[in-house]
Amino acid sequence: MAKKETSEEKRSEFIARFKEFLRKKYYKKMVKAANEERALEVDFKILDKYSPELGEFLLGDPEAFFEIVEEAVKQTELPGPVSVRFFDLPEPMNIRNLRSKHIRKFLAVEGTVRKASEIRPEIMKVVWECPDCGETTDMERKGGFIPKLFECKCGNKRDFKKVEEQMIDTRWITIEEPFELTEGDRPSQVTIVLTEDLVSPEGRRLSDPGNRIKITGILKEVPRGGKFQSAKLDFYVDANHVEPVDIGWEHLEITKEDEEEIKKLAKNPKIYDTLVDSLAPSLYGLREIKESILMQLFGGVPAELRDRTHIRGDIHILLIGDPASGKSQLLKLVPEIVPRGRYVSGKGVTGAGLTATVTKDEQFMGGWVLEAGALVLTNKGLLAIDEFEKMTAEDQVAMHEALEQGTISIAKASIVATLPARTSVLAGGNPKFSRFDPYVPISKQITVPDTLLTRFDLKFALRDVPDAEQDKLMAEHVIKTREDEDYEPSKPKIDQVLIRKYIAYAKENSKPKIVPEVGRLLKNFYVKTRKQAEGAGAPVPITLRQLEALMRIAQASAKIQLQKEVRREDAQRAIKLMKYSLQQLGFDPDTGMIDVDRSEGAVTSAERSRIRIILDIIDEMSATKKEILVEDIIKTAKKEDVEEVEEILEKLKREGMLFEPSPGYVQKV
Repeated sequence: MAKKETSEEKRSEFIARFKEFLRKKYYKKMVKAANEERALEVDFKILDKYSPELGEFLLGDPEAFFEIVEEAVKQTELPGPVSVRFFDLPEPMNIRNLRSKHIRKFLAVEGTVRKASEIRPEIMKVVWECPDCGETTDMERKGGFIPKLFECKCGNKRDFKKVEEQMIDTRWITIEEPFELTEGDRPSQVTIVLTEDLVSPEGRRLSDPGNRIKITGILKEVPRGGKFQSAKLDFYVDANHVEPVDIGWEHLEITKEDEEEIKKLAKNPKIYDTLVDSLAPSLYGLREIKESILMQLFGGVPAELRDRTHIRGDIHILLIGDPASGKSQLLKLVPEIVPRGRYVSGKGVTGAGLTATVTKDEQFMGGWVLEAGALVLTNKGLLAIDEFEKMTAEDQVAMHEALEQGTISIAKASIVATLPARTSVLAGGNPKFSRFDPYVPISKQITVPDTLLTRFDLKFALRDVPDAEQDKLMAEHVIKTREDEDYEPSKPKIDQVLIRKYIAYAKENSKPKIVPEVGRLLKNFYVKTRKQAEGAGAPVPITLRQLEALMRIAQASAKIQLQKEVRREDAQRAIKLMKYSLQQLGFDPDTGMIDVDRSEGAVTSAERSRIRIILDIIDEMSATKKEILVEDIIKTAKKEDVEEVEEILEKLKREGMLFEPSPGYVQKV
């Protein structure tokens, strides 16, 4: 009896103490929260400093503590009810370290939202009325079940009437560990339940897949598989507070010393060469490609036009390479520089794994849930895709929207959603026949849809061409790198941690604008290059997509020196890289000119000319008979110096311009 009285005394003391805490530290905020019908957010560190005993009580026995909070709020004169939410706990727990000893404790966890259910109501309490005595009985929810009333106090066991149901809105989400904690392991996951104001429109946006959040709440157990008496348990966090974690470049801590060092580097006119020397120095050469990847890391400036058109700032790069050209090494290394960087390989990638998918989860979420893929999880970061050409055509098509619009739209089962995917993509692929052939258009060497190829700002061919002088230098570099740890050329000139901070600082503090002088320079290059196509049948050397890419690259170049405006030298650097890219993949040996369609997989100018000649031959022959012998077409075409006639006829059949009425014959549609 004395023990019960002591605990009641302690409870009353805690209620009085917490009420006093609210009155002294949070009264004005509490009144405002009550008027605005929202929760009161309390800083745990302030509570712990005010009363360490209360802080310890919250961490050790949160369910009993929240009963005290509820009572203290009831005893305070307020315009309306207020929920109290606590944040800023000591260091968050690693999800992989959660154990049975943490069950029913108050803790914080941090991670990226992987899955999220729709917001649905759940019953928390049912009130039953006895038909004999009129007595009402409350049946509280236990786990995922509401126990049924079997007998009233008066002895009646039947015809109970349900008079009231207490419901709350809930959303179940699954978060996984932040990338930096996984160290190559499979990321650990934990399920979270959000209720009340945590599922408001703002709360919903916060808990959408792909977002990184920090959650405080009570770790609770639940029978695995939904079996009420199962000995195997799973656990989930009953969330009390959710806050966004500034992920990506903004999350990096940059000290005053770092800032001074970054500004000093930016003023150095040789900074571009220094950064190139710091990116994969163990790989010999590839300077233009490394410089382009640096531009990709710094990125352009995204823009929202007055008609609400979104212009992306992310730069996408495609590397087509011969074996042993260092492609995979670059693709592995670059994501490590970026906070939200990931590497995936084409054979192990599906469209759902890249974009988003809908899965069924009966254990917690009870239905269809949205699960984010790699492009969503690397939002504001970089995704490196190796073996790009080995992805299936359907999976490659899934990337179209993400590469141009920076979003992933999904409409599957009962879920219709648009997720953010403002991700830079660095893709690498191998040519079909092992080695890249500059005389064959890219579309015939790599199985990537033309529409997807056009979305890459820069495309490069990493060719392994025997050259005695270059081979000697490369072999010496590789051997010295392995022999001597202090070999200077193999050491990064700037530390990787500082490069990451440098990029973060530039992204945050430099938003260079394109000034009229630079605009004229880019326009003149574009117009002058296009002028080459004015002759009949001449190849198109450059399109508007390349003009937009030029602007993005010029902005990235200006960011490196923390400029407010894009300068002439930035535009010239962008033009140099674009010319290098077009020269590698767009040079047409048939015409001796650059043809943008060669590098973007479309029908080249020379091929269009051959198609026109074949169509003219078919038109002429169709005047006398409907069905035309293929051999006759080939003979006539050879007189016009047109080769690969059968291939062109196959293309015309695929596009529905011809059909085959009988073997060896074609007919116009």
